[in-house]
Amino acid sequence: MRLAIVGCGSIGSELAEAADGMTEVKRIYLLDQRGLAAEALASKLKKAEAVRSIEGELYHCDLVIEAASQNAAREIIPKVVGRGVDIMIMSVGALVDDDYRNNVYATARNTGARILVPSGALCGTDALSSASVGNIDLVRLITTKNPESIEDVPYLKKKGIDLSGIKGPTVIYEGTAREAVKLFPKNVNVAATVSIMGVGFDRTQVTVIADPAAQANSHELIVKGDFGEIVSKSSNVPSVYNPSTSHLAALSAISALKRIIRNDWVGI
Repeated sequence: MRLAIVGCGSIGSELAEAADGMTEVKRIYLLDQRGLAAEALASKLKKAEAVRSIEGELYHCDLVIEAASQNAAREIIPKVVGRGVDIMIMSVGALVDDDYRNNVYATARNTGARILVPSGALCGTDALSSASVGNIDLVRLITTKNPESIEDVPYLKKKGIDLSGIKGPTVIYEGTAREAVKLFPKNVNVAATVSIMGVGFDRTQVTVIADPAAQANSHELIVKGDFGEIVSKSSNVPSVYNPSTSHLAALSAISALKRIIRNDWVGI
């Protein structure tokens, strides 16, 4: 298998290092808007090389993995699926626009490309997927993070929210998933995953809590419907490379890649 990884930050780097050790992976193409980042990562690996664009690699690439940003994802997804190549998306918030998402999925159906979304830093998505076959009355996601991991969010600055002044758990956002993934593009991509799998972006409720005592990024998923009730919570150690990203998100991508390579779908 030949891979292209777009984004050489914390997730992209961990994923590339893991893929480099997989015998099934023959070549890894690395792309980052910071060209030096891709070159530096490639120099540490045996099977990787830095490239300047994704289009040129689609002719001989089996899978593209986006691990960059929502903006980057929105740009490359149509190009990849339009060529009939599978894509794994980490910045799932890129799919928040309904027309864009529907067009992308329609294109993928026509070309035979697969759009793959790992569970990321969240647990309980398998049960949510099962529940969505029936009637769901409520989907709520409660995310708690240390203020340090969200200090650069423009929405908080616009609202005049001083994170340094927070002394205890404080709700800094409460509303729909559609708005949440736009306001916190690097922090609550799991809200987009939950929305797509469940009741949509407008019916999925999201609460973001800043807690200076939090040593983990936690996500609590609550689902109620005809099936009963789901309550699941993950407390994730932040990535050593990026405190706004959970280490579990990178592990989820690595696990998904292994399953794709081995055609192993236990637990779907």
